[in-house]
Amino acid sequence: MVRNSSNRVFFPTQSFPMRSALVWFRRDLRCFDHVALSHALQHFDRVHCCFVFDTRILDALPSRDDRRVEFIWHSLLELDDALDRLSRAAGGTGAGMLVRHGAADAVVPQLAGELGVEAVLTHRDYEPDAIARDQRVRAALAESGIAFRDYKDSVIFERDEVLTQAGQPFSVFTPYRNAWLKRFGPADGASYPVAEHAVALAPKPAGEILPSLADIGFVESGLEALKLPVGMSGGRALFEDFCERIDHYKKARDYPAVKGVSYLSTHLRFGTVSVRELVRFAAERGGEGAQGWLAELIWRDFYHMILWHHPRVVNANFRPEFDRVKWDDAPELFAAWCEGRTGYPLVDAAMHQLNTTGFMHNRLRMVSASFLTKDLGVDWRLGERYFAARLNDYDLAANNGGWQWAASTGCDAQPWFRIFNPVTQSERFDPDGRFIRRYLPVLAKVPDKYIHAPWKMGGLDQQAAGLRIGRDYPAPVVDHAQAREKTLARFAVTKG
Repeated sequence: MVRNSSNRVFFPTQSFPMRSALVWFRRDLRCFDHVALSHALQHFDRVHCCFVFDTRILDALPSRDDRRVEFIWHSLLELDDALDRLSRAAGGTGAGMLVRHGAADAVVPQLAGELGVEAVLTHRDYEPDAIARDQRVRAALAESGIAFRDYKDSVIFERDEVLTQAGQPFSVFTPYRNAWLKRFGPADGASYPVAEHAVALAPKPAGEILPSLADIGFVESGLEALKLPVGMSGGRALFEDFCERIDHYKKARDYPAVKGVSYLSTHLRFGTVSVRELVRFAAERGGEGAQGWLAELIWRDFYHMILWHHPRVVNANFRPEFDRVKWDDAPELFAAWCEGRTGYPLVDAAMHQLNTTGFMHNRLRMVSASFLTKDLGVDWRLGERYFAARLNDYDLAANNGGWQWAASTGCDAQPWFRIFNPVTQSERFDPDGRFIRRYLPVLAKVPDKYIHAPWKMGGLDQQAAGLRIGRDYPAPVVDHAQAREKTLARFAVTKG
């Protein structure tokens, strides 16, 4: 192994006495700036590409019309075609994806053996289950004399790359961000070439076709109706659109009725965009908006670092002293939150956005998570799992980190005595009720002065708005002031 002047790791040709390799795609569904694919094409004569619809993951999903599965499927269709075009443009005979359906830890070693490859290359994953899966794959490949090589791709800095001066992992974001920025250099955002080496892409076997959604046991989820662009082209279109708006990001990002965020989270999750390209653009652009967005990208690295160092956070509080907090067993309140019928319009609109589109604005993720834990007194783990089942962009590290932040149990979390007021949040971030009315049409005629707290309307106002509180729209399931006092008492046990 050697390093060039940009500090990148390369494996000299003489250390790779191998002719063929298999690149295992996972959350990296693109054929540009792809670390594993770039390495494989430069050091092997023939490179196969595969993706596995892993039944260990799919079988655990609550529905057969999952938007994320359809997003992956459409992205694979585009990737298959793009690899073929890259191969032919480079003078090859065509290429594409080998797509399989089964348990990945069995399918990948079997496919590698069938193809007669000398190595499997892939990108690192930081989730505990994925790490365990990769260990099984590595062991199975080793039994056949096949190498397993993994690379960093979905983050800029990983694992132990950004540490405190004492050599320990950070647990507070701001000093982590400062250390991250101090370390970041041009090489960290540099692109890994693919197209110029694409002649090494192996052609697909005769008769090889991508399975349909029905073949893997799924149906169309209505993704097209949501107008969520898919694949590399969809990620590119969203990124280019955001580039025109990024200077206003810092101010616009908190308002759910405004087109202020990038909408790239699903593409980041499945790697149809390159995080290196996004970070490089933000760093070079400069200005308040770009720097604000760069900080959000650094949060991704931070939460992935936390998950890798502390895998227990998947099911446990990051801060053990919060194990003393006793959450309420309140299934009816939890159901009201899930279904968007708490009586607090901004919370309910947020949950309707999630349930109907699979997306929730970042500000509303904080508001709805705070409401569940601080107003309803429900364990953050229940909310985290609900989001996990429905978010198009679900990422364990970020979702877990965000929920523990809101619940005050995590690293660098919101102090437990800071409790979002759902009405105040509504008045501040959706002042004219545009977002609320979009997802709660029953409140369409409610005057602006009542849109954030419609239970305050008198009978005549309710009649004029064409609804009755408690019948057409629920009264608040809890009183915020009373819930706040209960939460302060609940968390006071952590002071001991």
